[in-house]
Amino acid sequence: MLAVPPRPVLSEEEERAEWEDQSRLRAIDAKLDSLYRQRQELIAEMRRLSAEQKALYDRRQAPQEEVERLYEQHGELGKRLAALRSERDAARRKVEEAIIRFRELKLTFAPSERVNPEQLRREIAQLELRQQTRALPLDEENALIAHLRLRTKELKEAEARASVVAEHERQRKEAEAAIASARAEVERLGQEWTHTRAERDAKMSAVRAMLETAGGLLAELRAKGKARAEVMGKVDALSREMMELEREGRKLLGQTRARRDEARKTLRAYSHHRPTSEDLVASTAEAQLEELLRRGKITLGG
Repeated sequence: MLAVPPRPVLSEEEERAEWEDQSRLRAIDAKLDSLYRQRQELIAEMRRLSAEQKALYDRRQAPQEEVERLYEQHGELGKRLAALRSERDAARRKVEEAIIRFRELKLTFAPSERVNPEQLRREIAQLELRQQTRALPLDEENALIAHLRLRTKELKEAEARASVVAEHERQRKEAEAAIASARAEVERLGQEWTHTRAERDAKMSAVRAMLETAGGLLAELRAKGKARAEVMGKVDALSREMMELEREGRKLLGQTRARRDEARKTLRAYSHHRPTSEDLVASTAEAQLEELLRRGKITLGG
């Protein structure tokens, strides 16, 4: 049996470097686990903020649509107010015109044409009753008789002009009715204008309230967006830190593999004999080393 050459070992300096690299790899692995958990928590927080942002956006849509609807109604009411103002001004002009026509109509009637026959008959009856029931001095009685004759003459003239007087009376009543109708229209338009203005002001108040609601939701939406951006910044910072640690870990693993490969090459150069129990122990140690290396790589990659 061939003598078994001594198994090559790492130098003291390489052993120290190996120990330092392994210690650093374990620290990196622990740090990566911690950073990975932190990043997962931040990603969950970012998803929660995104869901809240979407919910706020959906809630904001309804007030926004209501604002647009109310603002459109406010505009329509404004147009209606302008139309009512024009109609009311026109109705006021009609009142003025009706009053002018009434005054002109009164001027076209002669005082005698405005005498009411019934009023003359009552006055004549009163004069006759006074003449018959009272004893008056001669002068007063003559004056009473003259006045009675004058009223009788006026009555005959009024009765002769009865159709003309009736026509004048009809025109007068029509003129008065026109004035009353025009004034009633002005009053109606004024009331409608006041009601429409109050309704328009109420719409504007509702618009302001809805805008405040929508503005509050928008402010909250922006706050959520700012918080989400801050979380994303933290996630990016953690990802960069993890990439740096993984890069350092891969470098350390490369150094460890290089040392182990060199050790294995040296071992193969002197291993031309049959395996012994010491060789089996060495092979088992190398297999465990390979498994640790693989596990370290998987951890760093996660």
